[in-house]
Amino acid sequence: MSFIKEFKEFALRGNVVDLAVGVVIGAAFGKIVDSLVKDIMMPIIGRLLGGVDFRHLYINLGEQTFETLADAEKAGAPLIKYGAFINTAIDFVIIAFAIFLAIKAMNRLKRAEPPPPAAPAPEPEDVKLLREIRDALKRD
Repeated sequence: MSFIKEFKEFALRGNVVDLAVGVVIGAAFGKIVDSLVKDIMMPIIGRLLGGVDFRHLYINLGEQTFETLADAEKAGAPLIKYGAFINTAIDFVIIAFAIFLAIKAMNRLKRAEPPPPAAPAPEPEDVKLLREIRDALKRD
């Protein structure tokens, strides 16, 4: 019974719940970025490069030739799908850049600790001498 209690305490700690929320939001964000790359950016880039559709770019390592990527996949041909790799690499760059921007924004919002108070400047020699003279005159 103590195992269940220990697990419950672990699972309900603030950090674990925060991590779970982060994972869920991250997964949703990943889907958004994936759609942004595949459905918006890559068609534009493909159009600028002469109508290339990156999703269908591949190298057939087999001996047969195929009309499309789908035909090659159905036949089980060994393929290098470099178009899919390009899409995934662009996904990664966008996600990494978005995380960089988010962390940068969070660091700006984080309250800066106030600097420690400056040590008082040492008293100049002439001021010390004048005080000593004043104190000496008071005693007399």
